[in-house]
This record gives sequence, structure tokens and C-alpha cells, in this order.
Amino acid sequence: MNNRQNSPNINWYPGHMAKTKREIKEKMNLIDIVYEVVDARMPISSKMKDMDEIIGNKKKILIMTKYDLCDKKETNRFIQYYEEKGYCVIATDLIGENNTKEIIFKSRELLKEEMEKRVQKGLKQRSMRVLIMGVPNVGKSTLINRLVGKKSAGVGNKPGFTKSLSWIRIHKDMELLDSPGILWPKLDNQESAHILAALSSIKEEILDVMDLSCFILTKMMELYPKNLEERYGITELDEDFSETFDIIAKKRGALSKGGRVDYEKVANIIIRDLKNGYLGNITLDRLD
Repeated sequence: MNNRQNSPNINWYPGHMAKTKREIKEKMNLIDIVYEVVDARMPISSKMKDMDEIIGNKKKILIMTKYDLCDKKETNRFIQYYEEKGYCVIATDLIGENNTKEIIFKSRELLKEEMEKRVQKGLKQRSMRVLIMGVPNVGKSTLINRLVGKKSAGVGNKPGFTKSLSWIRIHKDMELLDSPGILWPKLDNQESAHILAALSSIKEEILDVMDLSCFILTKMMELYPKNLEERYGITELDEDFSETFDIIAKKRGALSKGGRVDYEKVANIIIRDLKNGYLGNITLDRLD
């Protein structure tokens, strides 16, 4: 079956990501404030490692999306951690509760001094120019649609959906520069790389589904064993995962003709169950 000790390293850095970073740097002089979007279920793994190198000392808001899907107790620890580091953090549920007004209010608050300086210099007031960026598939397009108040940006559940930089007028007081999801050239931390892959920030086509599903089971058994028991009826993992997959196959109907276990189907079920929230509210990163 599978041995997690021999899991291949994950690396994914398409050429358009390097190009996007260059284009963002070229446009930074036009930007007033940056919205850095991270997934509340992976507050460290989905946070861009070379963010400050790209945006310099621009003001920024750290927006944690998919807050409704996370383990709030754990994610709230990360919110406090980032706030203690001086970040302005806003957690948001992009499906139900709409707290985009808070994001706009906080943006104006952070830019108040700069706007007042424009008035003092006799310059005409203009709309805020916001750059929105983050790793692939953390909810940037959904956030834009909520800010606009209607569907304007395309929304895809696959990393790499947005392909180029594009300006979107939110309203008379805000213009937003949308950017494709970008990673960093070398994914040194393979734990974080697998977490990114498990929650759709790395293209599935480059991954071994068996390896990824075994990683998910191992991580869930470490952090949320009760969730695995409730969903699949498993209380422990065997060394090569074959017995575990057999149990899940019977529980979730992944048997082919003759009662043989379809292992690839089981693997895909595990991956989908995590992404769709069927394994409960989870946060896969930890502070300690």
C-alpha cells in the first residue's frame, strides 16, 4: 500500500507565479494597502513566506477566510499570535456572515494619515487602491465578489484559476488589483507543502493521491482522532494503511465488482471529505 516514510517531496512553482511577482513589484507604487488572504484552516502553511520582500513596507490587512470551516479554538490562537506581531487580522466567513464592511472600515482607518496628507497638500481625494494576494485557492475571488456585492470575479476551486493581474472597481472609494495565487520557489517545509496540497492550494495533478490521503489520515489521527472515528469508524492506523483503507472502503462504498477494494477511489474519498468539511471543522497547523 503506502509508506509515509518514503513520501515524495512536493514542489510546484509554475512560471506564471514568478512572472506575477515581478508584475506586482512593478505596480507596488500604485498600491495603498495590501489584503493578504490566508486560509483559516492553515494559518501558517498558507501564509506567503516572501510577502514582505514583494510588498515592502506597504500597509496590509491579514484576512483569514473560510473561518466557518476551521477549528476556531486553534485558529484564534493564530489570530492572537499575528496580532501580537503587529498584524491587523480580520477573520471572515465568505459564505454566510458578511463582514466586508469591517475590512473597508479598517482599510480607511489604516490609510487615514496618508489621506489627510493628500488634503493638506491640496491634492484631490482619490479611491483606495488595494492589492489582494495570497497562495492559490484561499478564497480571493470569493472575497472580491463579497466586496463588490455581486458576482464579478470568476470563482474556481482549482489552484491557478486566476491567470493574470486585473483591476476591479469595487465602488467609488476603492479599486482592487486582483492577482493569481502564488507560492514561493522552494517548498522547504514538506509538512506545510502537504497541508497546502490537502486543502487544494497545490494542483492535484502533480500529486500522488495515495500519498496525500495517507498524509491526511495521519494528520487527522494526530489532531482529530474522534473525527476519523465518527466518519469512518477507525480508531487507529495500520503501518501500510491497507486495513485502514479496507475499513473506509466498506464504510463509504468503495468496493469494485467481486468486493475488491478500489484503493484509489478510497484515497479520493478521503481527500474530498477533508476539503468538503465532512471530517469536521479542522485547523491543520499548530503553533507548538
